[in-house]
Amino acid sequence: MGACDNKTELEKVGQKIVVCQDENDTLGEQVYGCLNANVSAGIFITNRSDLGLILQISFPALFLNPQDGVKILNYVNTNEKAKASFEFQKTSLGSKVAPKVAAYSSRGPSPSCPFVLKPDIMGPGDLVLASWPRNVAATQIGSSDYFSDFNLLSGTSMSCPHLAGLAALLKGVHREWSPAAIRSAMMTTADFLDNTNNPIQDIGSNKPATPFAIGAGHVNPNKALDPGLIYDVEAADYINLLCALNYTSKQIQTVTRSGSYNCSHPSLDLNYPSFIAFFDESDAAPGVLTLKEFQRTVTNVGDETSVYEAKITPMDGLEVSAVPDKLIFKEKYEKQSYKLSIQLHTTHAALPPASVPPPPSDNPRTGGKAVKP
Repeated sequence: MGACDNKTELEKVGQKIVVCQDENDTLGEQVYGCLNANVSAGIFITNRSDLGLILQISFPALFLNPQDGVKILNYVNTNEKAKASFEFQKTSLGSKVAPKVAAYSSRGPSPSCPFVLKPDIMGPGDLVLASWPRNVAATQIGSSDYFSDFNLLSGTSMSCPHLAGLAALLKGVHREWSPAAIRSAMMTTADFLDNTNNPIQDIGSNKPATPFAIGAGHVNPNKALDPGLIYDVEAADYINLLCALNYTSKQIQTVTRSGSYNCSHPSLDLNYPSFIAFFDESDAAPGVLTLKEFQRTVTNVGDETSVYEAKITPMDGLEVSAVPDKLIFKEKYEKQSYKLSIQLHTTHAALPPASVPPPPSDNPRTGGKAVKP
């Protein structure tokens, strides 16, 4: 049926398998068009690899890349009585490359506060077997509703419970930790490599995911129990951030639920376990020295006597350094500070114009580059 964009013709097909060729990225419209036309099944030839939400359709469907799709098209076009069948209830053994970032996952930076790198972290959220209310249909096939105690769901509404549940478990073990300390433990122990020891991939781009997609990486519950160091944040630090963002007195009071606050030390440099630096074309001009500096304070929650040394991966066009580059702790809960400096090489070509992506939508495809520890 070509692009399967003719609703009238699709409805004439009846109980047959329809073969559709994805054109102009219309796969979603094709799938739901076939579903609503009540055909028996669909074979969709497409280059798309981000099939997460589409896989949740409630009728038989097969997705093939164009190379394999040619075989199907040749068979259909050379056989007047072409036949095909679908088989289900089979178990496939083996493992897939995981985790990956779903194409529909929201991307950073935060439009309202781009000075704090967002997102923080990623967690399981795609095709999660989740509990489901019995009085709400889990799916609909034709005109019939089907009910179940469980459903396969995808989205932030699935990953958030995973992270919140982990935070609750960490709080149960470390009752003295603040919410910021718990967040820090999850971020600094996150995995940025997949199960093949390669960088986590972004399904939306088929390239290694940037910090704007995964933050610090994929949450690792066991490692988060013992992070060694934590980056804690006090209430006053958040107020200093609101002040630096030029919030009005009324807005700050709305957030803090208090009329008592002090804006004498505004700062955009929150004590966060990540860093983000913005550069523009003028910063890359010859002879211009552009230096971004960040101050961080860490708390030792590991062994009493502990030594931590900074190891920085070289980045093209940037010089990154930490001072001091070694922290020696003699007591548990001891605090020490360091400064991270990021300097732009003026010998490199000018950077592309800086921009902040628009607010995230239900299916954003923005991306970018940022600096993270």
